[in-house]
Amino acid sequence: MKGGKSKSDTKSAKLSVKSKAGKKSGKAAKDPNKPKRPASAFFVFMEEFREQYKKDHPKNKSVAAVGKAGGDKWKSLSEAEKAPYVAKAEKRKVEYEKNMKAYNKRQAEGTKDEDVESDKSVSEVNDEDDDEEGSGDEEDDE
Repeated sequence: MKGGKSKSDTKSAKLSVKSKAGKKSGKAAKDPNKPKRPASAFFVFMEEFREQYKKDHPKNKSVAAVGKAGGDKWKSLSEAEKAPYVAKAEKRKVEYEKNMKAYNKRQAEGTKDEDVESDKSVSEVNDEDDDEEGSGDEEDDE
């Protein structure tokens, strides 16, 4: 009987997890203008390795096989063989940091302007609502 009870407990636990997953989290939406993070040295290596692997194995469509072969190859490389990929990754990282500084500067300048515009538009909307409603029942949304 102990096993049956634990199965039902597990089912209810799974259901509760699913209901929590359905709720929206408090995360802000991602900004499409934000620069993407740079690839690590391994992913720079994989870009070249994938092309070579596809040439050598044109019939292989498995992503897992390519990833496994690439990981094995990366592990077998010496530090000297990894150096060009590390250098490319560092170059991309420096470029990313430069782009992020510019992005953050634009965001800081943009938020000041947006706040002024949004306050103005809110007050205009409230003025229009007052003219149209005229009932005297106003709800404060702030």
